[in-house]
Amino acid sequence: MILNRSFNYSKKVLDSYFYLRDKGHFRLADQFVGAGTSIGANIEEAQAAHSKLDLISKLTIANKEARESRYLIRLFDRKELLSSFPEKEFLTKEIDEIILILNSIIKKSRESLKNQRKN
Repeated sequence: MILNRSFNYSKKVLDSYFYLRDKGHFRLADQFVGAGTSIGANIEEAQAAHSKLDLISKLTIANKEARESRYLIRLFDRKELLSSFPEKEFLTKEIDEIILILNSIIKKSRESLKNQRKN
């Protein structure tokens, strides 16, 4: 579920990247596409984690990138940037959901790791 959601989110990030570049906002577009697509890339890497600790590490990186992405979306709520972008509402709502899901998976994974170490 999180893998598909992050992939779909990344596709919308790419759309916004081209939208921002068309408006001449190259640096902001580059920063947003980096953070926004890194979320799914790290979740994909987590699928092949060699340990629970590696899984937690990759998902934590994805969570940090998601938070940066959310910050940039909030910053972009200006007429010069993304306020008129058709998918802005999707980006705003979806990144909040992705962060919640990642927080939950990380928390459960840490608890599981802690319980494994007890036994």
